[in-house]
Amino acid sequence: MQKNQIDKIFTIFHQHNPHPKTELESTNTYTLLVAVILSAQATDVGVNKATKSLFSTISTPEEMLALGEEDLKIHIKTIGLFNSKAKNIIAMSRTLVEKYNSKVPDNITDLTSLPGVGSKTAKVLLNAAFHKPVIAVDTHVFRTARRIGLSHSSTIPKVEQDLEVAIHNKWKEHAHHWLVLHGRYICKARKPLCKECTINKYCEYYQTMNI
Repeated sequence: MQKNQIDKIFTIFHQHNPHPKTELESTNTYTLLVAVILSAQATDVGVNKATKSLFSTISTPEEMLALGEEDLKIHIKTIGLFNSKAKNIIAMSRTLVEKYNSKVPDNITDLTSLPGVGSKTAKVLLNAAFHKPVIAVDTHVFRTARRIGLSHSSTIPKVEQDLEVAIHNKWKEHAHHWLVLHGRYICKARKPLCKECTINKYCEYYQTMNI
């Protein structure tokens, strides 16, 4: 896809939603990190339901450690992989207390050193909490980028590399959220709402389908 077309796509995204935000609910940077860890292979809606009561009483790593792994499991038992996620969250919280003075680090090296925090989780947090111009490729971004024509690569790391090159720096702070929201509500996996799509005239899929 040509650079001017990509620029038009993100111009439209910006016009319709100038300040996109994550739909994960949190009370501070720490609870956002917890929510992002929980969101792996789970929906934001499901995570928000589980964390509503949890975050009403837990807002710091110390409070999470006081809660303990078994009680944390009770709060998040409706979320997939809750056993391993609870273990990682407790270990992550302990590392924050012991190594980072209970502060969530703002760089990918330190973030990915935390238990349960991989590259994608770290980049989502850096983008959502610290407004870093990084692009995390989740299932929505992966599908949407390939369908639109922003990337033709077949792996997440390569799609991420393609997006870093293709998307102008001025759009990168919000690019992740725009693509997530577009994939979640318009460019759906099974039945994309192509006729309702504001960028369909630039979309390779739409042009190929000739809808």
